[in-house]
Amino acid sequence: MTRTMHLTGDPDADRLLATDANALVAGMLLDQQVPMEKAFAGPAVIAERMGGFDVRRIADADPAEFAALCARTPAIHRYPKAMAERLQALCRVLVEDWGGSAASLIDAPSGAELKRRVQALPGFGEQKARALVALLGKQWGVTPEGWREAAGDYGLDGFRSVADVTDAESLARVRETKRAAKAAAKERR
Repeated sequence: MTRTMHLTGDPDADRLLATDANALVAGMLLDQQVPMEKAFAGPAVIAERMGGFDVRRIADADPAEFAALCARTPAIHRYPKAMAERLQALCRVLVEDWGGSAASLIDAPSGAELKRRVQALPGFGEQKARALVALLGKQWGVTPEGWREAAGDYGLDGFRSVADVTDAESLARVRETKRAAKAAAKERR
């Protein structure tokens, strides 16, 4: 199955996300407190610096050396040391529990099980797990029974999250939806 993604604005980084489940999961982990494009480009930056995105090499890397690699300009995140630690923790779980393959993790028998597996990963809470389930369903074709329910509102049609970003126009619509939701929440306070 050939898929395309448009999350970073960089065709090579998007190609990595479209073909490597490990990179996609790592990008979702990085998707906090930075623009989506920066977060999801992080795995490609690491891959360039390490000669590939290899969860085993990341898991086994010396923590100080990996943190320095992540902090080198351009840093993979605004908090490169903390994210380097989280990425190594994620990669260790992928290696130890999933044979080094997020593709094994996402091959779940149901949407509820997929969400449970994702939420058990380091750095993935309820909302991030739902968003990844939606992204997998909408853009990766990972659609076990009940995936939309497991994704919650992110599984609905519309422009709600990264799962709905397929081009520049949809990105703008997702950002507008998020701005409107924040404004409404602020008014309710």
